[in-house]
Amino acid sequence: MESAQEAAVRVREAEDPLFGAVAVELDTAAGIVEVRGDTVPQIVLRRAVGVREVDEHIPVGTRDGALLSLAVDGAAVPVRPGKGRLTRRSFRVDVTYEGVVYRLVPDSLAGSRLLRDGDPVGWLESVGDGNVSARWRDGARVRAVEAAVGYALAAGFGTGAQPVWALALEALGDLLPN
Repeated sequence: MESAQEAAVRVREAEDPLFGAVAVELDTAAGIVEVRGDTVPQIVLRRAVGVREVDEHIPVGTRDGALLSLAVDGAAVPVRPGKGRLTRRSFRVDVTYEGVVYRLVPDSLAGSRLLRDGDPVGWLESVGDGNVSARWRDGARVRAVEAAVGYALAAGFGTGAQPVWALALEALGDLLPN
């Protein structure tokens, strides 16, 4: 029988079209995402130890950047998630590595774009269970670190978001009597 802790830890392997096998380990109880592979750097996204208010809708457990750390091959890198409110753009997550700003931002119900300094390099999908699929833009010259960052952010925060009009209709529906 699988314990609750074992059920919270999932290791998924994706076959990336450019970088081959990429392993994504997601531990929702501890708030840790680890990405590794033979051709990509190790990325670790971690929620601070002792955080009491964990958001179950976010695989890593929080969108509070002060409670998160990200490391690329052991080197600390700033991670700045948006608040995740009404607009798709508010669900963005920014990472700056070696002077380049990477942004994962929803662009559909299920998927998100990975941007390098504002230019799209690929699209990722993950429903929050550690499974991540990636499609890279032709001619984008995607670097291994970019792919690894994309996988980590997609696994840690999930991808996709409803458009603002759908959220507004949902909120309006909640106000109407049954």
